[in-house]
Amino acid sequence: MATVLALTAGPSPASRTALLAEHTAACRRARGHHTHVLALRDRPAAPLLTADTHHASIARALRLVAEADSPVVATPIHQAAYSGLLKTFLDLLPQHAFTGKPVLPLTTGGSPAHVMALDYALRPVLTALGAHVTQGRFVLDRHITAAPGGAVALDHDGGLQLARITDQFAWALSSRAQLTAA
Repeated sequence: MATVLALTAGPSPASRTALLAEHTAACRRARGHHTHVLALRDRPAAPLLTADTHHASIARALRLVAEADSPVVATPIHQAAYSGLLKTFLDLLPQHAFTGKPVLPLTTGGSPAHVMALDYALRPVLTALGAHVTQGRFVLDRHITAAPGGAVALDHDGGLQLARITDQFAWALSSRAQLTAA
């Protein structure tokens, strides 16, 4: 099975973005994929901001990206753009870091006014890194809640839409695996 890396650029462990990324990783894990969640907020600020790729934490994060068959990139949308934390990390990646990899973009925000940031801000940078960007999903913060036991609850329509998107992502993962095997 594929190795899926969920990159989350949510500002806190309890952020809706982090919950969405962890939920998506858990769904892939339940389908037999190997998953890792990389919370960018846990990287030390100084090495991240100074592009110190030799720092152990940053080097490990870059290695996880390189070893992943497919990343899930989850970010909140602020000021009509993805988070600065995500931008800082993506700037550390080699130019073709995502070449040949299906990438699932997930964005969260407080208002439907932010929905276009997925296609007009995030998709272009992922494409520039060589990604095969699958259909992503914007989820309103109010539709994501932490459920008992660490699970994540999505409103009915949001849950159905996310399931459809992650199923398409799974298809892209299996197609990549078949191409790699051939």
